[in-house]
Amino acid sequence: MNKYIFQLLTAAFISCLVASATAVATEPLTGEALARQVFDRDRGKNSISTAVMILENDKGDKKSRTFTNKRILQDGLEKQLIRFTEPADINGTGFLTIEKPGYETDQFLYLPALRRSRRIVSSQKSHQFVNSDFTYEDMERHPVENYLYEIKGEKQIDGTDCYILETRPKEGVSSQYASITAHIAKQFFVTLLAEYYDKKGHHIKTYRVPGLEQKQNIWTETRVIMEDMNTRHKTHINLEHIEYNTDITPDQISTHALERF
Repeated sequence: MNKYIFQLLTAAFISCLVASATAVATEPLTGEALARQVFDRDRGKNSISTAVMILENDKGDKKSRTFTNKRILQDGLEKQLIRFTEPADINGTGFLTIEKPGYETDQFLYLPALRRSRRIVSSQKSHQFVNSDFTYEDMERHPVENYLYEIKGEKQIDGTDCYILETRPKEGVSSQYASITAHIAKQFFVTLLAEYYDKKGHHIKTYRVPGLEQKQNIWTETRVIMEDMNTRHKTHINLEHIEYNTDITPDQISTHALERF
């Protein structure tokens, strides 16, 4: 093959690669693909954090609670142990979530007064988590394949370009919500705002992320707020410290660890 023919073939091959890459880049993003990006975004192999939960009523009265959170990811499945440390009336209360294959999630609540933990059953998933505006359903991840998605448009949230993603549970999937409309940052696939709707179509809760920072090169929610739209009660969670990719082990996040207080 002479040099001129080789150059022509090489140029043609490169042109095909560029054309293919352009075609892929211009394919429209689907709602499910966007949801997958959010679900799979980097959150480290594990983390240890300390945060303050502030309960605020409609009059502006506030109560503060401090807790630690240990989280670990193994083979795509997550385990998490939350332990409240202050004030005295909630000190020692613990909450454990363990994902299982298929993303079925076991949840356990430990109350020091009872000296034992109890499992949170499916019928309790819509109940409030320690009297906050988060429910037990809010405290677990949900399989992408269990929901239907539609990108409803785009919008800026505090200067950040976002996709608007509507999520609805598939038939047979149990949820207290008929739909959730989330505003997801295009650049780092973090939900900055979410509105929750009940089965009558009423807007019942709003989740906001007024604080977002990079910690160890991982985009991290440093301030979040969940608000009940009926009572105007709010739950603030303010991150005080977080460390990613530590040396914690799975046995530190277990039912035995939950009850060892």
